[in-house]
Amino acid sequence: MSVNLSKGQGISLQKSDGGALTAVRMGLGWRSAPRRGLFGRRTSEIDLDASAVLFADKKPIDVVFFQHLVSDDGAVRHTGDNLVGGAGQGGDDEAILVDLARVPVHIDQIVFTVNSFTGQTFAEVQDAFCRLVDETTGQELARYTLTGGGDYTAQVMSKVHRTGSGWQMTAIGEPCVGRTFQDLVPAIVPHL
Repeated sequence: MSVNLSKGQGISLQKSDGGALTAVRMGLGWRSAPRRGLFGRRTSEIDLDASAVLFADKKPIDVVFFQHLVSDDGAVRHTGDNLVGGAGQGGDDEAILVDLARVPVHIDQIVFTVNSFTGQTFAEVQDAFCRLVDETTGQELARYTLTGGGDYTAQVMSKVHRTGSGWQMTAIGEPCVGRTFQDLVPAIVPHL
């Protein structure tokens, strides 16, 4: 059963049988919002990008995004860049796979971000979501839905972070402005 997360809400990443998750997928889906035009309603293509920034002691150590598809240690992997979206209502347009068992012990947080590389605002996006899936079973664990639009081009979506007994996911939902993950680091830092 999936949990719909609100901004700031966290969940433990533990299986219902008490075991720890070993691999998760952060999926991102979106569609372009239709706009009224001179000749009726139409949509334009929007290129959203998912990124995962790996932190150790509040310092960025590595990043996985469309130009660096695999973390240096091999534990985090991006499945590839989607330039137009389209799934929006369930399927993932982009995904980042995290092998939690292989994440080096010094990495204590992995922050997932979304940005509009083409610079369009989230007012032009609909049905955007970030979800966490147990990669072993395919079961959706949690979903954070980007509601409403706005004059921002990026969002710090969520993070997975170590706790005493394993990993936890927290929905962040912080709107910001930026075309790449580098632009978002100042907005990420307060959430570490």
